[in-house]
Amino acid sequence: MRNGITEYFEDVELYEEYDGYFCSVPDIITIVILGSICGLRNVHQIHQWAANDRVSKFLKENFGINHVPCYYWILSLLKYVRPESLNRCFVDWVYSFMPEKSGDMTISLDGKTICSTLKIEKIKSPLHIISAQVSELGLTLAQRCTDDKSNEISAVQELLKEVKLNGQMVVADALNCQKETAEIIIDQKADYLLCVKDNHPNLKKNIADFVQDRELRETMHTISKNEKNRGRIETRTAYVTTEIAWLDQKKEWKNLKAIGAIHSEFITKKGTSDEWHYYLSSRELTPEELLHHARMEWSVETMHWLLDVHFEEDWCRITSKEVQQCLNMFRKAAINLIKNFKMRNNSKTAIQSICFFE
Repeated sequence: MRNGITEYFEDVELYEEYDGYFCSVPDIITIVILGSICGLRNVHQIHQWAANDRVSKFLKENFGINHVPCYYWILSLLKYVRPESLNRCFVDWVYSFMPEKSGDMTISLDGKTICSTLKIEKIKSPLHIISAQVSELGLTLAQRCTDDKSNEISAVQELLKEVKLNGQMVVADALNCQKETAEIIIDQKADYLLCVKDNHPNLKKNIADFVQDRELRETMHTISKNEKNRGRIETRTAYVTTEIAWLDQKKEWKNLKAIGAIHSEFITKKGTSDEWHYYLSSRELTPEELLHHARMEWSVETMHWLLDVHFEEDWCRITSKEVQQCLNMFRKAAINLIKNFKMRNNSKTAIQSICFFE
């Protein structure tokens, strides 16, 4: 792990020159990532952990870190880091341990607002960070920051141009169901599965009218799956067809080859409810594939939940926009390392990290 962190983050660019007299920036990055793996939630806790005699000895023997700076110096060094450069290093690092055969996997895209930045006077608008994740592996590939959720569409499109895609299925929510986004995904040699909602009312109506016609729905390929979880029974039924010559908007979406729908029925103690979701795809999907990739869209939400609940990201009070972005990437790096460890060791159990406090 030492080579994995140090090697790929040595080339990170800084706002100012720094000779690394007391501690190098890659050393600080290593300390923060290791502290995050141990479940520490902020820079203050990480500094207390790293300054402990046992941990200092561990860092020196295993990572060649001879000096742990004070809390304020750690923050000062983090302010030197250019987040855009750190993200490029992050992407190269993640691809270094990605499986060779990942072409059949799902890339999910979604944004998260760091709520604590709403209250920071120095930041005019809250930070909204878009993440791209390999859903089946739980690995975050890259991220891009935007100043407001209203800019998420353009940020997603720029992020897609930065990641290396090779046949994967890219899934995104209805906000990112955009013709330009679909075209970028195809140009990047990948496929798209986009959820259609009210931002494309005519398209949604055409697909819904087709699916809701019982005779037409019977011509579609279909499959159902049942799940029971904590007293709730969910039945998910997928419908797919590649016979879409009738669709008025077919030529407007690059390489559009199939439409689909998922009908979800929920049975709980309070009663029964259901909902429909409609999809566009550039791949000739089977119903099984539609269910799988649509479910994988939610995996990035698990990572966001970890950032919120485990790392308490929304409570971070650091007033530097750049440091907030860097810490977001370091936390994701910690999650990636744990996911990679579990993947290599075929582990399905939760990993209990040990903090080296007396």
